[in-house]
Amino acid sequence: MPLSGTRVVDLTRILAGPYATMILGDYGADVVKVERPDGGDDTRAWGPPWVTGAAGASAYFTAVNRNKRSCAIDLKSEAGRDVVWRLIEGGDVMISNFRPGVLERLGFTYAAVRDRNPGLIYAVIDGYGAEGPASQKPAFDLIVQGESGVMDITGQPDGPPARVGISLADLSAALAVVQGIFAALLVRSRTGKGQRIAVALHDVLLSLHIYHAQGWWADRLRPARMGSAHPSLVPYQAFAAADEWITVGVGNDRQWGALCRAIDHTEWVEDARFRTNADRLDHRGVLVDLLADVFHGGSAASWVALLNEAGVPSGRVRSVPEALESPEAVDRGMIVAVDGTDGEPLPLVAPPVRLSATPARVRRRPPSLGEHTEEVLAEMGYTRPEIDALRRKGAL
Repeated sequence: MPLSGTRVVDLTRILAGPYATMILGDYGADVVKVERPDGGDDTRAWGPPWVTGAAGASAYFTAVNRNKRSCAIDLKSEAGRDVVWRLIEGGDVMISNFRPGVLERLGFTYAAVRDRNPGLIYAVIDGYGAEGPASQKPAFDLIVQGESGVMDITGQPDGPPARVGISLADLSAALAVVQGIFAALLVRSRTGKGQRIAVALHDVLLSLHIYHAQGWWADRLRPARMGSAHPSLVPYQAFAAADEWITVGVGNDRQWGALCRAIDHTEWVEDARFRTNADRLDHRGVLVDLLADVFHGGSAASWVALLNEAGVPSGRVRSVPEALESPEAVDRGMIVAVDGTDGEPLPLVAPPVRLSATPARVRRRPPSLGEHTEEVLAEMGYTRPEIDALRRKGAL
């Protein structure tokens, strides 16, 4: 596998960090998740729902902690920190998402880590960066979605700002830090040297504004909430059919003509109000009302079939259960299963990136708290009496 032989010292919890280390584990890294002995990762208790077959853990924890080994180590204990130092000395990547300053107060500064292991890649995820006026602010996904401007452009035009339905800041930050880690591993293969990687949730969401940011600089018109519509394309949004919602996306004038012919309104092709995308943008309200009346007259399935046959991008708005059970998900193998603690299959969402020669794989179920503590310590050379002594000290 791409990261076989790579040791990741995982000091993360909640979502952004665990999702990142799960991806590294999917690619074959040996991810050692360091958790506090009294409860572990906070999300173990973020239920219901609870997952049978995942050591009684919450669905939240189960979703992002496969392909890892759990060690219960008390970082507040000097003896516990000594264990983590030995992990770091033999590691390739260390990743954390504590608030700025916490890791440093424990002694794990980048300078100290680099001195002990110059080749280690030291990755940090936080809310707003280690410097600046917001560095110490709590950074839940909701807060960052609001402060980054994402919520201001999400929701219906006449409604309140809305949170994106997934934890966009956390998950995007995880993908960004994995990208940085892969780049740093490539550099290390050439130079032998590690480096520090810093990813801030707020930075990542700002970077995703892309055309909204560029549009603001171009015309100084504040981006607005548009529901499912698009600021630069019409029609490109959800419409209510007679029974369900569908999405229709027209990306060019050729597709506009195909749509008009498919719905028996060829007169709209040459209508001066709708001839080009720029014309359609100028007359968005009129056109959307006309299309809404048309689509309300038929079923979602019939419209999707008709439009797809005509080459017009379209689809049903599925529920999450429908999406997980869809032909696309099944045919692509996007749902996999591992053996749970009860011996029954434990379903998980599969890695989405396909490598032809060295594919990512789901190899381990999410671990119970401290399940691999003794196993990992023994691999590092700790003897049974030494492990017992650490337990007596409360380090494990």
